[in-house]
Amino acid sequence: MTPGAGAPVAAIDCGTNSVRLLVAAGPAQAPVELERTLRITRLGQGVDATGEFHPDALARTFAACDEYAAVLAAHGVGRLRFVATSAARDAGNREEFFAGVRARLGVDPEVISGAEEAQLSFDGALGASPEATPPALVVDIGGGSTELVLGASGQPVRGTSLDIGSVRLRERFLASDPPTAEQVAAATAHVDALLDASGIDLAAARTWIGVGGTATSLSAIVQGLETYDRARVHGSTVTRADLTALADRLLGSTVAEVLIIPTMVPGRADVICAGALICARVAARVGVDLTVSESDILDGVVAQLLAAAP
Repeated sequence: MTPGAGAPVAAIDCGTNSVRLLVAAGPAQAPVELERTLRITRLGQGVDATGEFHPDALARTFAACDEYAAVLAAHGVGRLRFVATSAARDAGNREEFFAGVRARLGVDPEVISGAEEAQLSFDGALGASPEATPPALVVDIGGGSTELVLGASGQPVRGTSLDIGSVRLRERFLASDPPTAEQVAAATAHVDALLDASGIDLAAARTWIGVGGTATSLSAIVQGLETYDRARVHGSTVTRADLTALADRLLGSTVAEVLIIPTMVPGRADVICAGALICARVAARVGVDLTVSESDILDGVVAQLLAAAP
């Protein structure tokens, strides 16, 4: 297909731990998903400590961009938006990252604010859950940041982006394998302080939706899936008690033990304990169980692109 009006659109979300692609076509209200894929590149490797992208992290991310360029060409994608989040906001050498992406994909990465990231995650999640009882809380635990958004579909929302994520928390607090009790206590106190100062009334939520790799991975583990099944993860419920128990289990496990979990991918095994801890601390403040959604910031970006089609 020749790119142009009516051609598929695509969104790439480049986070601290993964680079994800969604290609879709059709109306914004009911897009048809053509391809959705993820590569764990750990772009944020060491950024919290050094303030710079590591050369190896850039190489892994550029390799994913090369792969995605071929996918975009195969689908005849007409418009692409590449959004970069927490790690790209923090890195001093981000111009090297921008140039590498531009050379491979022909677009400039957009380093979106935490507020825009939160809004896009909310729109993506609520688009797939129109029956959610308001106010709905959407939580996206990424590698470098966690977005919290509270509101109702089609109305102004209140959101914030906190500088805690699975990679950042692991690198800063949970250095041992497995983490020590003292490390877990320090990490918990840090997460609690940020959540309590977030300005978001978590207890007001009547629906709690979790998006992103942490939430979907935790659902797959709780369900005991032998292979990852997107259909079984999307819309699944994880109780607050299960989240707390799973966080304790993962924080008490070595990375080698976590890798034995059938649905665990190697690039997430070392940081899932930190993501689970953040999720469990949110659970301690929310009065409803977690609903897991496979629709997230990518879906929000794609919906915008399709709505703007001529």
